[in-house]
Amino acid sequence: MDKNIGKKLDGRYELTELIGEGGMADVYKAVDVVDNKTVAVKILKKEFAESEEFLRRFRNESKAIAVLSHPNIVKIYDVGFSEKIQFIVMEYIDGITLKEYIENEHVLDWKDAVHFVIQILRALQHAHERGIVHRDIKPQNIMMFTDGTIKVMDFGIAKFAREEGKTATDQAIGTVHYISPEQARGDVTDAKSDLYSVGVMLYEMLTGQKPFDTDNPVSIAVMHMHNQAEAPRSINPNIPVGLEEIIMHAMEKNPEDRYQTAIEMMDDIEKFKADPSIVFGYVKQSVSVPAGEDSPTRYFEAVNDDDAMVYTDDDDYDNVESQLSKNRNYMDEYDEDYSDLDEEEGKEKSLFVPILSAVTVVVIMVAVFFIATLVKGVLSGENNKGDNFAMPNLIGYDYNEAVELYPDLDIQVKEKGYSDLEKDKIYDQLTKEGKKISKNETVYVCVSLGPKTVKVPNVVNYHYKTAGQAIESLGLVVEFKELGDSDVEAELVIKTEPEALSEVEPGSTVLVYVSTGNEAKEIEMDNYVGQDIEDAKEKCGFLGLKVKTKKKDSSEDEGIILEQSIEPGEKVPSDSTITFTVSTGKEPDGTVDMTFYLPSTATGRFTISFYDGSSPIYESLTVAADYSKEAKITVPGKGSKTITAVLNNLSNGMSYEMGKYEMDFEKGEFNTVSEDIDTAFKAVEGVVTQPPATQPPVVVTQPPATQPPATQPPATQASEVNYEDSNVVVD
Repeated sequence: MDKNIGKKLDGRYELTELIGEGGMADVYKAVDVVDNKTVAVKILKKEFAESEEFLRRFRNESKAIAVLSHPNIVKIYDVGFSEKIQFIVMEYIDGITLKEYIENEHVLDWKDAVHFVIQILRALQHAHERGIVHRDIKPQNIMMFTDGTIKVMDFGIAKFAREEGKTATDQAIGTVHYISPEQARGDVTDAKSDLYSVGVMLYEMLTGQKPFDTDNPVSIAVMHMHNQAEAPRSINPNIPVGLEEIIMHAMEKNPEDRYQTAIEMMDDIEKFKADPSIVFGYVKQSVSVPAGEDSPTRYFEAVNDDDAMVYTDDDDYDNVESQLSKNRNYMDEYDEDYSDLDEEEGKEKSLFVPILSAVTVVVIMVAVFFIATLVKGVLSGENNKGDNFAMPNLIGYDYNEAVELYPDLDIQVKEKGYSDLEKDKIYDQLTKEGKKISKNETVYVCVSLGPKTVKVPNVVNYHYKTAGQAIESLGLVVEFKELGDSDVEAELVIKTEPEALSEVEPGSTVLVYVSTGNEAKEIEMDNYVGQDIEDAKEKCGFLGLKVKTKKKDSSEDEGIILEQSIEPGEKVPSDSTITFTVSTGKEPDGTVDMTFYLPSTATGRFTISFYDGSSPIYESLTVAADYSKEAKITVPGKGSKTITAVLNNLSNGMSYEMGKYEMDFEKGEFNTVSEDIDTAFKAVEGVVTQPPATQPPVVVTQPPATQPPATQPPATQASEVNYEDSNVVVD
């Protein structure tokens, strides 16, 4: 049994089950005994927990990631640190990964794929706007609920999963199948790297295969840097042209050529959804390979798609091989991110495969680092011969990363000082970029201590003028906010934001809350409907308003205010309480009442089915057209959507569309988009083709008046019945 099961972290999170094992951490299901809810707890592995530098980064990045709050991002609730254990407490997701879903479906319908990607891009945009780049977007890091909702997890983890002072083989560079070209080269990555990975995932969802896939991680990384992927439509012709262009644009080799933001990519997807026949014109050139009728179309620029060898110079290859020989014993563990490489056999192998087939995957990862070094042009431009080369640009690199990345330089710290860069980043170098230097030459750099900070003074209960002077004397900006508080004398400071003794950068703004005493000011209520509840709470706090909330299902995003208890424009005391009705983000259940008038000539038994796209949502009871010429139907559903009504003839099984309707199930309203009931009844043969009124009357022929009447018995004849002996006697 796992030794952690049953432990209670921080006296609060009781571990109940191991649900995942990774290269950096193990994940447990746990119960938060304080809030009585299920959570997931990620516990760092021992090798990472013992690194001081890693823990420093982990703490800083975890704080940044914890501020992310978005419906498509797994929430971070808490971060814990001690000498023995370091952990992250996250939202528990009862679902499957996108990887599992892709493996099950193999090839996704483009509508489903677009639905998933839009949610992923929304999550990325939220993070990118806050300066956080994922760096390891892959299907394994995407969780799915049963309703198709997407949650992105492990934000920022790949960013700081590097332990300083180790060899390059220990560095996590992201999963090789989804890695961006700049990440494979070891260059600085940004939001555009995440968008490249999204393009790769969309490619895989729609084709059932990855754009680059061999049994050699080096070959895959090199292909991402230099080769053009096979056109998705040559694998799956059902992919619309516009969607193929979106994929290829996201996967441009040069970051400046691809989508610059997640919003740009979402905009194109929305245009495509509105018009699936759209063509964007992103593709520079397409060439058909003349190998036969079914030869795939491939995209070409400067290199041949079939050429997996990027470095053809023998000296370059020998250099890599010599470095491999020196480093073959550095790593004894196979990273999980590459465990999925032993897949289908028989795929086309790059030219590296026979050369490196005897080298272990661990040694191959070493090669990635040195190939990246070669690509960056660190060594001399003359086929890397000799000991002289051009000085690289080190500014912006973490000092320890630079030492590791450039082993042929003796990089020394000249001085440390405050700068706009993060702590330990190089903000200046004494040897200028491009200058010719010798191997192992000493070069000096200036390393950042981080932005210079000052502490916010404790001015609680000071007169607001004195408090303002004290804060401004430290180079900070003061902004006053009045707040009703019967416990604090008027004109004295109640609190500050940031709070007292917080470290802030010079020039930062400090909000000083000044008491108005017992007298509550009268304020005019703002309109908060449509705003995020957290923003509204902050604004109300400035005004002294107390906030209560209640939740309601709505098609609006989670956290959006739907209603407020005090009407906009109403004047109320500043210490009033306002109640906000807030959206849960779940589409509400509802019904729409409809009445369909049937043609006067309709005959037979029918039902009416209702569809959301291709998905049936409701079928009516039987409608007998011979007895009633109207059908009243209550249609159940969620949210607002376009619904198609289809007429079904029960006698012959024929069906035909009656109309389309914009239905708002929350409000119980609908608008007719299109409708033709008469045509539908005719199409399913549900009308009388010749009404009885048009048929000629039936003529009954009478016998001619001249014909003699039927012979009657003579009046003199009589019949006698003798009832006594039951014999009939005729006289």
